[in-house]
Amino acid sequence: MSSIAFKRKTALPGFGLTLGLSMTYMSLLVLIPLGGLLLYSTKVSLERFIEIALDPRTLAAFKISFGASFIAASINAVFGLILAWVLARYKFWGRKFIDSVIDLPFAIPTAVAGISLTAIFAKNGILGQFFAPVSAKDPTMVLWIKEHLLNHLIPSDGISISYSAIGITIALTFIGLPFIVRTVQPVIEELDKESEEAAITLGANYWTVFRRVIFPSIYPALLTGFALAFARGLGEYGSVIFISSNKPYETEIVPLLVFMQLMEYDYQEAAAIGVLMLICTFILLLLINFLQTFARRRGKVKANA
Repeated sequence: MSSIAFKRKTALPGFGLTLGLSMTYMSLLVLIPLGGLLLYSTKVSLERFIEIALDPRTLAAFKISFGASFIAASINAVFGLILAWVLARYKFWGRKFIDSVIDLPFAIPTAVAGISLTAIFAKNGILGQFFAPVSAKDPTMVLWIKEHLLNHLIPSDGISISYSAIGITIALTFIGLPFIVRTVQPVIEELDKESEEAAITLGANYWTVFRRVIFPSIYPALLTGFALAFARGLGEYGSVIFISSNKPYETEIVPLLVFMQLMEYDYQEAAAIGVLMLICTFILLLLINFLQTFARRRGKVKANA
């Protein structure tokens, strides 16, 4: 009796239909706009594109955008992990309130965030007034730090948070914190506490338990949150333009530089800078995705061992 193979029918749509819908949706929202940008940038000659990419103003804007975004994402990776751990592992009064406040950067307009941060960290603001008196005339350790480490961030008339690179980093830290917490918190909640208790029973201290048991499990999620916060910082515009002075070569970010070129009706140069930003961001995110894949595979190998 010959066997006849039957296809198993399910209520869910098949791979072909779902793949077609997914690719169509992604093309309409992502691929077509980016393709239009790449196509428009071809109007710029290769020599002109290289000239724009190597322009000192463009390089300074990229340095500020990538540097501030990386520092902000790194700060959020540390404190966001701690905050996610507290919210996932402990029950205390006000926990729901703190859990809701974390999502505020998602909800409020970025311009409102920029105005608020500017008012708080201005020289006469609630927090900025404590930094303004520290000037280059003070013969203290702060002066040594200023001259040797932070000379490009602190002007001679005192520490200025608003209208400086420090303010840009604070704004990007503010808008990037939810990405870390919301990515890591569910993973911490799903961790197996029995493995931690077993490690402690076998004589491991708390640092060893975190380093050998907990961190390998949350590392891929933490790296994902870092990538999201980093990418969000690179594209941030609304909050940064208020807290920075938008000075070329000092506090001008790449999105603002693109906007300035559009205001001057230099669409080709704006498209060239946009494509350069797209290429750099894609390469960095691709590297982070490779790190995520490597971390997951390494974690599976350790788990199976």
